[in-house]
Amino acid sequence: MAVIDVDGDLVERYVSELARYGAHGETGVWRTVYSSEWVASQDQVAAWYADAGLDVRRDAVGNVWGRLAGGGPAVVSGSHVDSQTPGGRYDGALGVIGALVAVRALQEQFGPPRRPLEAVSLCEEEASRFHATNFWGSRAIIGAIRAGETEAIRDADGVPIGEAMRSVGLDPAEIPSAERDDIAHWVELHIEQGPVLEEAGLPVGIVDAITAIRHYVVRLVGRSDHAGARPMNGRLDPLAGFAEIATAVIGVALDAGPPAVTTIGHVQVEPNLPSAVPDSVTFTLDSRHPDPEAVAAQHARQEELMREIAERRGLHISWHVPLDLPPAPCHPDVVAALERAARDQQVPYRRMHSGAGHDTQNIAQRAKVAMVFARSKDGRSHTPAEFTSVDDAVAAIRVLAGALHELAY
Repeated sequence: MAVIDVDGDLVERYVSELARYGAHGETGVWRTVYSSEWVASQDQVAAWYADAGLDVRRDAVGNVWGRLAGGGPAVVSGSHVDSQTPGGRYDGALGVIGALVAVRALQEQFGPPRRPLEAVSLCEEEASRFHATNFWGSRAIIGAIRAGETEAIRDADGVPIGEAMRSVGLDPAEIPSAERDDIAHWVELHIEQGPVLEEAGLPVGIVDAITAIRHYVVRLVGRSDHAGARPMNGRLDPLAGFAEIATAVIGVALDAGPPAVTTIGHVQVEPNLPSAVPDSVTFTLDSRHPDPEAVAAQHARQEELMREIAERRGLHISWHVPLDLPPAPCHPDVVAALERAARDQQVPYRRMHSGAGHDTQNIAQRAKVAMVFARSKDGRSHTPAEFTSVDDAVAAIRVLAGALHELAY
């Protein structure tokens, strides 16, 4: 097919204008779900959809949809507008902008689609305000928000997410109406958030699998003692046990090699005193791999090591798992459509997995999905320093548009 014309100036303008809502410092964004900054950003996206000639609607959780009519189940692209605190102006936002620009370009160059073609700006993905949300917008789309969550999920100030919804004019009782059963294909454009594309010298990645993510919150309990009077023999030191556990569980991922990853991101020591053996250590463990069998073995080995080390050191260990996302293989038909689009648009690319979680993992339960990545400078993300060039963004949008054309036209 002909090269799809994507307006780089328009992409750059949209990125800059959206970044005004919740601007933080020179390049950062602080935009949490159901905040005033979030409301303004969703209003802006809705206005852009209308300006592009799309039919605009908002669902019960605040996802904003722009639609070109057609027959049969829909082809959808989009991402999220909420950010880390602070985050950058590209994570999520470029996927919202990319979907809009792609749909707009297709309509201008090829006319109405055969199938319904939609762009969506999802209300929440980052869990940066409500840490237990776990993809509120996409979970609503697949009907996975459970009874009681609107009251149980609260922000750091104790505000229930249901109350936050009501504060921006949304009715939590209407959440079931946000569910969709008419989406056939879903393609999310996103910045890579890592260094793989930059190291390969390529602008675009086509994602064939999204990693599993399991979060553990682990508590080790020993016995607090005087740092000088208690001999080393006989100590029940949970911090020493933690140090051994940290080395062991990270070693599992190192021994397995890429794409296995393991991170310990938060540690809390009680009492946190320079002259006392701690009584307890609580820490988080983030364990990921995109292959179902490999990740199951990874988790099993890490749990085995944690139990063995705690028992040998006379420590009590317990944990709970607040997040356990299975790996999401992308659908081969959609991956193939993206690869054909990259070749047709003469955009260099590589196939790769996503080491980050995305709304696409939820939508995969209802539709055929895949993702396209745009290169991230220095592999940075979840920081005001993240950056994707206009040229790389345009390349990814052209690949997205080519696949949407195949699926919807």
